[in-house]
Amino acid sequence: MTKDNNTVEPSAANALWGGRFDGAPSSIMEAINASIGVDKRMAAQDLAGSSAHAAMLCACGIISADDETAIQAGLKQVGEEIKAGEFAFSAALEDIHMNIEARLTDLIGEPAGRLHTARSRNDQVATDLRLWLRGALYDVDALLAGFQKALLTLAEAEAETIMPGFTHLQSAQPVSFGHHMLAYVEMTHRDRGRFADAQRRLNESPLGAAALAGTAYPIDRDMTAKALGFDRPMRNSLDAVSARDFALEFLSAASICAVHLSRLAEELVVWTSAGFAFVSLSDQFSTGSSIMPQKRNPDAAELVRAKTGRIVGDLNALLMVMKGLPLAYSKDMQEDKEPVFDAYDALCLSLSAMTGMMADLGVNRAALADAAGAAFSTATDLADWLVREAGVPFREAHHITGQIVKLAEKQGITLSELSLNDMQSISPRVNKAVYAVLTPLASATSRTSFGGTSPINVKDQIKFWKENLS
Repeated sequence: MTKDNNTVEPSAANALWGGRFDGAPSSIMEAINASIGVDKRMAAQDLAGSSAHAAMLCACGIISADDETAIQAGLKQVGEEIKAGEFAFSAALEDIHMNIEARLTDLIGEPAGRLHTARSRNDQVATDLRLWLRGALYDVDALLAGFQKALLTLAEAEAETIMPGFTHLQSAQPVSFGHHMLAYVEMTHRDRGRFADAQRRLNESPLGAAALAGTAYPIDRDMTAKALGFDRPMRNSLDAVSARDFALEFLSAASICAVHLSRLAEELVVWTSAGFAFVSLSDQFSTGSSIMPQKRNPDAAELVRAKTGRIVGDLNALLMVMKGLPLAYSKDMQEDKEPVFDAYDALCLSLSAMTGMMADLGVNRAALADAAGAAFSTATDLADWLVREAGVPFREAHHITGQIVKLAEKQGITLSELSLNDMQSISPRVNKAVYAVLTPLASATSRTSFGGTSPINVKDQIKFWKENLS
């Protein structure tokens, strides 16, 4: 019940804090201090950590077997209530830790008060977030693997489809559409590696570091670490409660991954436009206009592109929270979970949307072929031919080819349409054999160096990824 506009009646939070406070916090203080709206998402992890802690306390003779039995039974019931949607979360109890402890006290009484022996909310929340993020990283990796498979399927179907490759968004050289898709398979592979690295580094247990200095109780931190699936307990109690670099590393990897998705999303937006018409999105991933009946909008791709801003913003938000904090724990760090959860949600949705778009993407092979031959995209092949067949130094060949391109441009035709006489007017060393390299398909097929765009290479890379994708 509210006493006035600024204070509230003493709540259960006071009992959990201890006897230091006589009065109740103001309603404003309660509002800014509460995190239950965000951290209730870690209920399962908090229960798991408490269960492991109780078992360890009993094994070390710190609490009795009867108390542990009561605690474990109570924690199980709390978990069932949360799962069934019957648990009443309270902002007055601040966070998930206090909410669960208060309900445990209601259920089992005095033994609940012994659960918090030899730990603090500082090591508790660090443990919970590491556990939650470890599971989240498995989810992200599975989505990334699915995205890779969709790209790989598309690459295989379009290995021999020739499209213009771009630099500066200007037509540069013909490439295989499958080769283009495999570029994103490679990016995604590195993304998966970054997330896997982050998972390895975060998999150490803070539990038992207590508030910041460890504890005088004879606890077994190896026992709780093993029970919770951590590789080991963290070696420094100050670091254990104050480190959030594991969350920053996730957000950094998520930001890089989101940027990769955004680049492909941008290409889909461009390629589906009437000016390109390279690809089409299905009805499942397109929207219409409320006023223009002809419109078919790539909104899913645009939203993936936009969500990248959210994810990068989440990284910056936590960097700013952490940048000025002295050791060890500060309440600022309560702001760590919301950007992590938000980035995870946005990234998972983006990955699902991109996977769906690539799985049923329509590829306009005719439009791609026409564009591949435009803008003198085989000019480099002409220069290479002069070097290879006529013994012309590359810089001279580059100059000759530039003059030939200028001549074709004046006539409004492609290089393959330019007459041999016209080419020989620039350089008599050109002969009719040059026409064999002036088609987009011939250009792409000739790029057989490792990592090149030749359809033969593309098929080899598809085989490699099929064998190695896990």
